[in-house]
Amino acid sequence: MTEVNIAGTLLKLLQGDIVEQEVEAIVNAANTGLWGGSGVDGAIHRAGGPAIAAECRRIREEQGGCPVGQAVITSGGFLKARYVIHTVGPIWHGGRKGEDELLASAYRSSLQLAKERGIKSLAFPSISTGAYRFPVGRAARIALATVKDFLAANPGIFTEVRFVLFSQEILNTYTRVLEEGF
Repeated sequence: MTEVNIAGTLLKLLQGDIVEQEVEAIVNAANTGLWGGSGVDGAIHRAGGPAIAAECRRIREEQGGCPVGQAVITSGGFLKARYVIHTVGPIWHGGRKGEDELLASAYRSSLQLAKERGIKSLAFPSISTGAYRFPVGRAARIALATVKDFLAANPGIFTEVRFVLFSQEILNTYTRVLEEGF
């Protein structure tokens, strides 16, 4: 595990299972329909139970889902986290379709939503690097830079922001990017 302090917020990088995190909110790498697909999304929906699916259904009915680069919030259902922030990262198309900015927007939207709700601790997965095939090193630079910039602009707004990464390989990439200063 790696820890650094950025503008009064503890930033942690660790390998683990995001559904097991004891934070106020976990971030879900969702799809635009909020359907509870595979990977992190499926794991969160399975562990959180039917309340999350019901709230996602309500969001779909009210606003048609969640656009790429945006975020919505539900309860955490049976999770340890009180909330789930669902954000939609971009599908990788070789970097020719605004993927970098859309990924940064997914992180910013999630952080802004947490700030608006008064959430003090949250955990992110590596958004878009699984089924959506975003290159991990590039995604890590975008994720860490976006979080750093948000924390610098909002000092002390959170007590802790974690990146909970699925594999040792992904953790090593995020750690290297952090140590290089992105």
